[in-house]
Amino acid sequence: MRKVAILSTDDLEDFFVYDHLAYEPLAEMGWEAVEISWHADGTNWDDYEVVIIRSTWDYQNNADAFLARLQQIDSSTAKLENSLALVQWNIRKDYLKSLEAKGVGIVPTIWCDTFDLEFMKGAFEQFNCREIVVKPLVSANADYTYRLSLESVVAEEAGLTEVFSNRPFMIQPFLKSVINEGEYSLFYFNGQYSHCIVKVPKQNDFRVQEEHGGQLRSVEADEHILAGAQKVLTALPEMPLYARIDLVKYKDTYVTMEVELIEPSLYFNMDVDSAQRFADGFVDKYGRGN
Repeated sequence: MRKVAILSTDDLEDFFVYDHLAYEPLAEMGWEAVEISWHADGTNWDDYEVVIIRSTWDYQNNADAFLARLQQIDSSTAKLENSLALVQWNIRKDYLKSLEAKGVGIVPTIWCDTFDLEFMKGAFEQFNCREIVVKPLVSANADYTYRLSLESVVAEEAGLTEVFSNRPFMIQPFLKSVINEGEYSLFYFNGQYSHCIVKVPKQNDFRVQEEHGGQLRSVEADEHILAGAQKVLTALPEMPLYARIDLVKYKDTYVTMEVELIEPSLYFNMDVDSAQRFADGFVDKYGRGN
């Protein structure tokens, strides 16, 4: 059997993880999947033909160390998926600027290097909205992400200053469609569409992740959603082994909320054939094992 490392982390007790659902389909095609924490020292990455970044869901706490580990893997004989270049491009959310430059629609965004109360207050007028969403350029699991009214921005000035004084961030209008319709996630494996889910936050929240109580359901993506996601996929710097493209309705069209190329949950639990499609995409790229 050929060996593929599944890059994870030390503690996933509070997370929903579904990567194991792909291990049997991979094994049936001759690939043994071995989970390894990205924190683990002393791993000989040459022992694996491929290393797939998966549930590394604390990397944002030490992004430099995470990238150093990926560089170590990239310097071995193992093939890193997604590639180091793609991770470096995707790790800061201002990658959305380059997609917008290629004609991809994104949620209107203001990019900030440090917190300034008056500037943030001006965002409400610029977006003509009553609420904004503020999030760091490097984040995962909605860490340090806030939904704020003008009043709460003023009331929470001290806390926001502490969080964002040395942490670049982005400001976007809060879109009610996230609550009313949900956020669509479309999954692609080696360039091929697999499945789509819609995520809706729990009552009185705006975060759609399961860990924050978000509700998920499988849906059939219509032609407009598929066309929007395909436009994003085509605009990427290179074709990834896996991609999760998050779209949300803004006015009368679907725009890109995020493109997840580093460690997105692929929600194999939401589509009975999706784990097999992932394995098929992997084998299409790397061949069968023994």
